[in-house]
Amino acid sequence: MPLSLLTLNLGAPSLERATRQLTWLAGRPEDVFVLTETKSTPGTRHLADSFTAAGYTVTMPDHADGELGVMIISKTATHPDPLTDHLDYLPARATGIVIDTDHGTLRVLGAYVPSRDASLDKTERKKRWITGFRAALDATRTDTPVLLLGDLNVIEPDHQPPHRGQFAPFEYDFYRDLTRHHGLVDLYRHHHPDRIEHSWARRPELGYRYDHAHATPDLAEQVLTCDYVHDTRLPQADGTRLTDHSGLTVTTTLTPATRLLTSDPTTVATPHDEPEFTLF
Repeated sequence: MPLSLLTLNLGAPSLERATRQLTWLAGRPEDVFVLTETKSTPGTRHLADSFTAAGYTVTMPDHADGELGVMIISKTATHPDPLTDHLDYLPARATGIVIDTDHGTLRVLGAYVPSRDASLDKTERKKRWITGFRAALDATRTDTPVLLLGDLNVIEPDHQPPHRGQFAPFEYDFYRDLTRHHGLVDLYRHHHPDRIEHSWARRPELGYRYDHAHATPDLAEQVLTCDYVHDTRLPQADGTRLTDHSGLTVTTTLTPATRLLTSDPTTVATPHDEPEFTLF
């Protein structure tokens, strides 16, 4: 079976919503989940504990109180990626794993870029984090293929609708530099050059493509599909949504070297003492 991945913004879920998200994720076919907007709360802890108890590897940086971040869950054997060691500002917002495949090793990186408003503090926070993340990518760059997934809180410069004036030049430069500086290909745009889709919307006619997947060119040629999953933000029977973001899936031609023996995370007893997932 080819290696497949999904990224989804969880929206810092409550315990009740995390329980519903767990059920949805447990039914998904992907091997790796890159989950953004995690938080040091019972909801995020429930997801991490449940997947850990079910035999998955769970990689999540230590979240400071009130801080948001990323969690990577995998049903394949993984090793820690060195990216985390090079992040010293809001380090919970990015992490990575290394997976052995039939085509060699693969780096899977997850990122949740800070959002901002018109305030100077939020703007400087986003600038500082982006600068540090770019430096971490440079410091850990090797010949190993890279797949970057997550909520980047930025849209492409020619986004439709354009949302003029809502994003600063440094934000568009961040998106552009993923390609022109780091050499990464926007996989969705690679597969769908002209399609208009959004992964978050304040109103249906005012959508934003915030959630992205980027890969090194050698890996991009081994990607079969890159598509959004919109049912996560559709109202359920009770009127609630799993989250306000669409998921994004990537299917590759790669085969993981080792798939773990996992069970249904919705049925296992979850630990309530010390966390057993990988912390950095």
